[in-house]
Amino acid sequence: MIHKTRGIVFRFTRYGETSIIVTIFTEAFGLQSYIVNGVRSKTSKNKIALYQPLTLLNLVVYHREHANLERIKEIHCFHPYQSLTVDIKKSTIAMFITELLNKTVKEESAAPTLFEFLVDALIRMDTLAKNEENAHLIFLIKLSRYLGFGPQFANEVLGGRVADEKTEIVLQQMLSADFENELVITKEQRRNLLELLLKFYQEHLENFGELKSVQVLRDVLS
Repeated sequence: MIHKTRGIVFRFTRYGETSIIVTIFTEAFGLQSYIVNGVRSKTSKNKIALYQPLTLLNLVVYHREHANLERIKEIHCFHPYQSLTVDIKKSTIAMFITELLNKTVKEESAAPTLFEFLVDALIRMDTLAKNEENAHLIFLIKLSRYLGFGPQFANEVLGGRVADEKTEIVLQQMLSADFENELVITKEQRRNLLELLLKFYQEHLENFGELKSVQVLRDVLS
């Protein structure tokens, strides 16, 4: 059957000479895979741009229960990014978020509520005029709540680990902060907070492992 839904591109892989298989987190069906033929051919008129990670899409798709691979009938982007993919700090954060989502969002994830959060967060980060260097930390905290283990207090993140008093105060402030809030954080505190939050994720998610984009993130935001 044919359905309308919004979607967020998570990743794509090449398939054959000109096709791709794209993984999209949809509002209606959660995580879905679609085969797109001919999109990498010379005559595709740059349609591959629609399948870049984190692209926000309006879709008309074919959907069958328990099918592993479906097709897309119609597609267009409903929010072209203005800065998220071109600003060096924001694009590095976007790369980190892409890897994070591909590790944490599974087929069984509650689609509508999580989807609404992701769309809102991505658009707000795209339109941020300042404080973007803290956006990945705020995103980690907010996402954890949708994944079922979100903290309310700093000691929940710290667990048995030790942090200096100032870092702990900033962490507590961050737990109730939003993307637009201005927080006074040093570069060292930002690095420490990222490490603490990633360890917090590792404790709650099986096979979370290491994120390859973390070192690039540290280099760009340092």
